[in-house]
Amino acid sequence: MPERRDYYEILGVPRGATTDEIKKVFRQMALKYHPDRNPDNKSEAEKKFKEIAEAYEVLSDPEKRAQYDRFGHAGLGGFTSHGFSTIEDVFDVFGNVFAGDSLFSSFFGGPRQRRGGRNLRVEITIPFTDTVKGVEKTISLKRKEICRECAGVGAKKGGIITCSACDGRGEVTQSHSFFMLRSVCSRCGGAGKVIKTPCPTCYGEGLVTQDKEIKVKIPAGIEDSTRLRVAGEGEPSRNGSDRGDLYCDIFVAPHPVFRRIGLDVLCELPVSFTQATLGAEIGLPTLNGDVQFKIPPGVKSGQIFSLKNLGFPEVHGKKRGHQLVRIMIEPPAALSREQEELLKKLGQFDDLKTINTLRKAEDKIKE
Repeated sequence: MPERRDYYEILGVPRGATTDEIKKVFRQMALKYHPDRNPDNKSEAEKKFKEIAEAYEVLSDPEKRAQYDRFGHAGLGGFTSHGFSTIEDVFDVFGNVFAGDSLFSSFFGGPRQRRGGRNLRVEITIPFTDTVKGVEKTISLKRKEICRECAGVGAKKGGIITCSACDGRGEVTQSHSFFMLRSVCSRCGGAGKVIKTPCPTCYGEGLVTQDKEIKVKIPAGIEDSTRLRVAGEGEPSRNGSDRGDLYCDIFVAPHPVFRRIGLDVLCELPVSFTQATLGAEIGLPTLNGDVQFKIPPGVKSGQIFSLKNLGFPEVHGKKRGHQLVRIMIEPPAALSREQEELLKKLGQFDDLKTINTLRKAEDKIKE
């Protein structure tokens, strides 16, 4: 799993900062790093903008912040977060933070109307071996659903009135010398109506938080740090349009024996000096169970063998990787007197062989 930056470091605030201080810093940084204000480096600015939004989402929530302060990023595993795939997603979630800010309204065009529901994001960690055949995981999360009390309206019956700021037009007009400037009404967000009597169940939001269980199919061959999109499993929209999506960041736990290299899987096989010298047939672990593996006589330490089609399958493809076996010759830890004598005799033969090889090389040079 890639190392993630500290949220306090991202926003540049101390751990004892108040919620208002964090909110103030977030507004300042959001204005500074908005892509529209960085036309020469939009992609980097957008990346930074989403990063500070993710940090603010955690540090502005007392429950999430408490878990993060205690356990770090690992403590947020039981919470869902909004998948900020676009800048609009950030304003959809934190639009209230910028409400009434004339600078944001004039520069960014005021509040934005979302066509679909909000996206959500979760992290799922799976065992290394589950990536071979794929797996289905059931995840529990909290997400907002349409309030049954008000059917998503956000108000009691008859509790919605015409916006007095724009007289129901959804826009306001301002005079500046010789021209007129139209902008979205900051009070009603362009709807033309405002809530006078909020719904007692959802408090005017039109949505209520509920516990949900969702099954996520993780395909065979998936790699670490892959993002899966589960369409339509995000939050609904109050206007009845399409739901948002659920983005699942998949992380693969390391394995004590295997290491992935593309579609191939590598394992190191320890063998004794005798097995390497004389050859042997021993049990070899693979992703699909143990197999018998023949070690040829005279094998060298570090030598790699390839077993076809015992690696990872290609996601949505037909290819399959191989298993790579690296031989690691282990010297004996302790020798008996008899074993020492045998090795000394063997060493004499090796020395004689080396001398003969050098003599042949000298003869060739002379020739």
